[in-house]
Amino acid sequence: MRGAWGRALAGVPAALVLFGSALAAPEPAAHDYVIKDFRFGSGESLPELKIHYYTLGTPKTDAAGKVTNAVLILHGTGGTGRQFLSPQFADVLFVPGGLLDPAKYFIVLPDGIGHGGSSKPSDGLRTKFPKYDYADMIAAHHALVADGLKVDRLRLLMGTSMGCMHGFMWAETWPQSSKAFMPLACLPVEIAGRNRLWRKMAIDAVKADPAWNGGDYASAPVQGLRTAQDLLILVGASPLPMQNQLPTREAVDAWIGPELARRMAPADANDLIYQLDASRTYDPSKNLAKISAPVTWVNSADDFINPPELGIAEREARRLKTAKFVLIPASAETHGHGTHTWAALWQGELAALLKRSE
Repeated sequence: MRGAWGRALAGVPAALVLFGSALAAPEPAAHDYVIKDFRFGSGESLPELKIHYYTLGTPKTDAAGKVTNAVLILHGTGGTGRQFLSPQFADVLFVPGGLLDPAKYFIVLPDGIGHGGSSKPSDGLRTKFPKYDYADMIAAHHALVADGLKVDRLRLLMGTSMGCMHGFMWAETWPQSSKAFMPLACLPVEIAGRNRLWRKMAIDAVKADPAWNGGDYASAPVQGLRTAQDLLILVGASPLPMQNQLPTREAVDAWIGPELARRMAPADANDLIYQLDASRTYDPSKNLAKISAPVTWVNSADDFINPPELGIAEREARRLKTAKFVLIPASAETHGHGTHTWAALWQGELAALLKRSE
């Protein structure tokens, strides 16, 4: 790494600058938090809303009994809290001596509404499940943190993709609830243009499959799900690393079958529709001036979902008085939209954010 981006890694232990570490992150503890009579923005409600989450480390309190070391990390669309245990993330940040060492921090990794082990349509309600949106999702996470874990103020809130968008919304809604925010791979504006288009195309593909049957399917709508997963593969990819990984026609043809099968195996059609449609009301652009805590916002130049040529990030970053915006240059080491999970590429920025928000 050279130039300004190389300088961004200054101060990070050399052993942790590599793509991974010789050390492995510990296994997290799994928990469930149940919110009684949860009210959704649509006016719908559930008598019990379950939020599944994982934790690493233990809470530490100050003289007043306030938790001081809680870190909340929010996942992207279709993900879960466990995704942050991948080596490219956990074995860089969660290891002994890492920037988010569980010996120092109490790390909380929740599954959002509609995802993982949290309440979701596939639990049984199918399309009768409340039509949740991002505001509902952050309200549930806030209830987990404030009421369930008794954390008044986070040390850090980090989010990737959808979690990045949730981070902007959270920072506006509860400006004093975290000492620092690190949104990764998103834009703080209404989802429109190509970003809305591919989401709608994926939703429409599932609904157009006769097997979907209005959401009351006897067997999975495989054709619709295949098209939706094809789109998800493309929008998350980056040309250069994919060209290097799949340099021949034979390599591509051999890769796509197993990869598509791997993605489709756990997929539920209604869950996927809800996950993609939850972004429909997202638009934090009107209230960015409410954000008062230090923010480091990181995007990557090869992100199909948040393309830098739109110029949106630079425009909106100028409205954030406490924010630093970083655009990671495209290279053979970046991973398109998924660059957000390769912590070695941006951990220098995290180190700087933790320092300036002490």
